[in-house]
Amino acid sequence: MKMSWEKLLNPSRLGSRKVHDESSRTPFHKDYDRIVFSGAFRRLNRKTQVHPLAQHDAVHTRLTHSLEVSCVGRSLGMLAAEKIIEQLPHWVSPADVGAIIQAACLAHDIGNPPFGHAGEYAIRDWFLQPAQAHLMALLSPAQAADLCQFEGNAHGLRILTQLEYHPNEGGMRLTYATLGAYLKYPWLSQPLSGGIASHKRAKFGCYHTEKHLLATTAEQLGLIAQGDYRWCRHPLAYLLEAADDICYTLIDLEDGLALNMLRYEEIEPLFLQLLDDLPPPPELKQDVSALQKIAALRGKVIEKLVMAVTDAFAQQQEALLSGQLVGSLLNHCSAQLSDGIDAAKNLARERIFNHPQKAQLELAAYASLHTLLTAFADMAAARYKKQPFTFKQQRLQQLLGNHPIDTHEDLYLGLMQMLDFIASLSDHHALSLAQSLQGIQQ
Repeated sequence: MKMSWEKLLNPSRLGSRKVHDESSRTPFHKDYDRIVFSGAFRRLNRKTQVHPLAQHDAVHTRLTHSLEVSCVGRSLGMLAAEKIIEQLPHWVSPADVGAIIQAACLAHDIGNPPFGHAGEYAIRDWFLQPAQAHLMALLSPAQAADLCQFEGNAHGLRILTQLEYHPNEGGMRLTYATLGAYLKYPWLSQPLSGGIASHKRAKFGCYHTEKHLLATTAEQLGLIAQGDYRWCRHPLAYLLEAADDICYTLIDLEDGLALNMLRYEEIEPLFLQLLDDLPPPPELKQDVSALQKIAALRGKVIEKLVMAVTDAFAQQQEALLSGQLVGSLLNHCSAQLSDGIDAAKNLARERIFNHPQKAQLELAAYASLHTLLTAFADMAAARYKKQPFTFKQQRLQQLLGNHPIDTHEDLYLGLMQMLDFIASLSDHHALSLAQSLQGIQQ
């Protein structure tokens, strides 16, 4: 069984029956614009990429990272489409495919909570604590799995399809093609077995609150079913994944240099390995700063990786369209490139992710989110039990704005509404609000 590009590039919109009649922009370019102008995207400006509450202006935020990934994704999409142009429908151009990947990449981190991955770990850990057992006992195993395995990818799908612009009526109403490219993990969470730590779980891309929208999207795109509410990836999702991998692998090291966690001499050999047979940039022989040299190297390495990944995409068409590709597209590049990427990731893991400065800030992030979760979960439980709010809870409800906890019938939905608000906060807003709840004057 094979998927068809005719369906995979479906320009119809989730939640809308309007026919696209604008000659100056394709539906896929319009997707990009809708994401750019959304509040959820704008809030990425003060959310952590790797370093919580960083004061250095050159360090990446989720916003700058997403913009860079979208640029690389556009290049990957256009070049990949040129290499398989004979297989694509006549009404689709390489620029259209580039726009699809660009929009999906722009949104790829839109569901991340404050403090980056540390924030995800903190949320999962809070729900797994014995103190929350009384709440978990009121939920089904599937509902508990969503909360105990909080996932930025799944929360992003919730934002794109439910929360922004048209709440509960298609959200941003993006095209099915863009949603398919966004979905790195088109399946639901799986119930946890006892004793599993919060960071040891399989990734997933959809909460049970959006499973009907996932099914609709998969049907519209012709994705191949692989189980109950589980489908194969859209081929373009592999290009999104590659764009993200390329950017964070290289730029984590660049940020590490800016923060004096790494030395230039440790990074240069890895970048030169990735360049393989390309000549190094002339800046390496000039009297410029280490950051300028790394920036020049990074540009050449991205150029090299874009060519290699799109070659792999074209070569793996049979596996991609049958939903059987094993691993990422980077795994199907030369050993020189895949080993170089692994070496760069390992250096970041050893020297940046475990740096004492980062660990100290992540402890502050952890404590802040646990304070917020405790306060707002008490509200959700009170609403579910039909108990009147305390004075404190009344004031907290006022803070929720467009994310009120307003469901009496379903504790799970109340807790999801709580997460809608907490996940939307910037790092500094989350820290400030937690300090207010602790009685710390700012």
